[in-house]
Amino acid sequence: MKVVIIGPAYPLRGGLATYNERLARAFREAGDEVRLVTFSLQYPGFLFPGQTQFSTEPGPADLNIEVSINSVNPLTWWKVGERLRREKPDLVIFRFWLPFMGPALGFIARRIRRNHHTRVVAITDNVIPHEKRPGDRPLTRYFLSACHGFVTMSRAVLADLRRLRFNQPARYQPHPLYDNFGPLKPKATARQALGLDPAFGYLLFFGFIRAYKGLDILLEAFADERLRTLPVKLIIAGEYYEDAAPYEVLIQKHNLESRLVRATDFIPNEKVVDYFCAADLVVQPYKNATQSGVSQIAYHLERPMLVTDVGGLAELIPDGEVGYVVKPTPKAIADALVDFYKHQREAEFTAGVWAKKKEFSWSEMVGALKAVGQG
Repeated sequence: MKVVIIGPAYPLRGGLATYNERLARAFREAGDEVRLVTFSLQYPGFLFPGQTQFSTEPGPADLNIEVSINSVNPLTWWKVGERLRREKPDLVIFRFWLPFMGPALGFIARRIRRNHHTRVVAITDNVIPHEKRPGDRPLTRYFLSACHGFVTMSRAVLADLRRLRFNQPARYQPHPLYDNFGPLKPKATARQALGLDPAFGYLLFFGFIRAYKGLDILLEAFADERLRTLPVKLIIAGEYYEDAAPYEVLIQKHNLESRLVRATDFIPNEKVVDYFCAADLVVQPYKNATQSGVSQIAYHLERPMLVTDVGGLAELIPDGEVGYVVKPTPKAIADALVDFYKHQREAEFTAGVWAKKKEFSWSEMVGALKAVGQG
């Protein structure tokens, strides 16, 4: 098939770009011709909460990436839509994660569909966003109504689609493994690479820091007196996408500074393996969620996990087999962390992760997108 993937890709950085580039390779491995179309401007600067939207790493030389969409310039929407309408690819896959993108992506999809050949499918990370704003619903509806079908990576998002009365073909397919961060490393090697004291165990909170991800809950849990007696530190690895002050208040309130490892800048791809392989347990204390790429990095690098029972997180984490599924409260998280170290669960959960990870293949995602595209 002739396939186009529209969404973040190099020179943009972050999990969405990493995913889309890996998906392109999966289509190519399946024998398809594939091109990525990404943004010259993804967000206006005043809307972007991080330090920079752009990668400082070398670009992927093996991929065909076109940088042409300005999210706030309708002229670029028209140009991209018209060009793809004339080219008549068999399948165009949009990555939809935020209502703000609804006008640009919805317009492009409508132009493409005028050729009456191309099938338009969306991977919908969210249809009801984590952080709601006025106008979310009409912007989302504008984009979704332009699609022939959808693939969701959590059952919760599939249910949201039906709740919004979108009845196009839709399919749940779990998030594939993030297997593009390199091979596993021995724990001691990873800790040495990060300059970590080998006398301690390490928990990992990874990813952009936003309110819904619950770092505040984890800090409250980590203040539990039972955990203070253990030689364990918490690694916070990820860039703040909001004001850091409330978290600093908690750190000072509970005197946690000496028990933390701070890495609160953007983590480049080549360092991701070190942070995961250095950890005993990956903790995702989210307050709400749909699916998580962090889980799929942890699966690939065979790290046990703790997730909260919100959204679609628990769908992929069998409680007691690969880690813990707990309520999003400090006590529930602290209880699980104490159990993990007190009963030395790491080897048991790691074996469970190794067995479970085989279910999450990129070829299955490619198959799901093609099936939905065919109606």
